[in-house]
Amino acid sequence: MKKTVFHDRFDLDITLRDAALDAENRPTRRMIANAAIGMDVEDAYYSVRELREAIAWTHEGDIAAKRKLAEILANDGADDYQRCIYFCLAGRGVVDMLDDLEWLEDLLERRGRVAGEVRRMKARRMPLTNPYVADAPDGPLVKLDGDFEQGPSWWADPSLTV
Repeated sequence: MKKTVFHDRFDLDITLRDAALDAENRPTRRMIANAAIGMDVEDAYYSVRELREAIAWTHEGDIAAKRKLAEILANDGADDYQRCIYFCLAGRGVVDMLDDLEWLEDLLERRGRVAGEVRRMKARRMPLTNPYVADAPDGPLVKLDGDFEQGPSWWADPSLTV
């Protein structure tokens, strides 16, 4: 059998590709797995972790967390990755949103551990191709306002809003 690129290099995105194609995963999980393919190992993990923490703290009623979430979504000096992840999940209900973010965070943490092991073994890996064509946001940004209204998707009882 002829040796291919897959035989001599490890694909760090293989678990993300599998998750993105798994029909057993919720559509939102497949979307966010796809969004993470090609992202730098550390950037992907820490970006999702930061986003999950801000959403969790906002859901818990932390006023400073609302500002943090607004800063993440309005950051004009960052790429669009966090906004992409957020808007794949927005409006689906905060419990499902947090569940999906924790799921992705776990996948990305494991991906990072594998990347570290590949590096320690001095093995070769397939290059990651950044899916974003610009290093800065490429379109309108979210308004930086920490006093945004939390609509029905943030509460178990949809009649509540803050």
